[in-house]
Amino acid sequence: MTRFYILREDAAATAQYNGHFDATHKWRLPGVQCHTCGATWGSAGQQYPGVDLSQLPERTQLVSPWPVAVPEFERLRELVRPLAPSGVGLLPGAQFGPLEGPASGKFGPFTAEGDILWLVQRDALERLQVEGVKGLLGCRTELRFRKKDPPDILELQIEPHGRLHPDCLPPDMPPQCATCGRLGFSLPDEPILESASLPTDLNLFRVGDFATVVIGTERFKDAVHQLELPGITFREIPTR
Repeated sequence: MTRFYILREDAAATAQYNGHFDATHKWRLPGVQCHTCGATWGSAGQQYPGVDLSQLPERTQLVSPWPVAVPEFERLRELVRPLAPSGVGLLPGAQFGPLEGPASGKFGPFTAEGDILWLVQRDALERLQVEGVKGLLGCRTELRFRKKDPPDILELQIEPHGRLHPDCLPPDMPPQCATCGRLGFSLPDEPILESASLPTDLNLFRVGDFATVVIGTERFKDAVHQLELPGITFREIPTR
């Protein structure tokens, strides 16, 4: 039976590597202001660095994070949908295209931002792929280094799949908003994955209804450890 693990940045690796970046993605969907539930919100963990909107005539409308009304959000989302991966939800705050911005210091094999966005050195990615780790998509970045020979840093496009098991959710959880789709709950202290919903052909993915949680399979964890690639710690998450 496959075991699953939540990925966290390894504090010991950050002491060894001091790589730093201050970057944003080139395009984004705005946040949303919902007249039905009254919430103004945007979702984290919705990064699609491999989605190129450079040929979209309306791309200049996809640069502001400021919230808009639901009909305007839906209009902008439908512009992006044909270019996005099939089946993804495209929630408010979703980001697209390469990371742009300054970077400095020494980067290790993996570097995280808030345990949500993950950068990987190209050679580390290629070694994992040679080991048979499935579903790794490394996308170019536009990080600007001052040094002459900058590292080849990619961003992992980690797409949402599966969901949390109902047993770990609060019994009085409010229903999903029918207008904007907001799910108003926090990550449980002891999350459980619903095993029937999980992908069988990927070794790395986000939880579909809580995309800030990045999941690696036992195959991914074992390959990272065998190749001695620092930067990640693994906490097992149960399934049911």
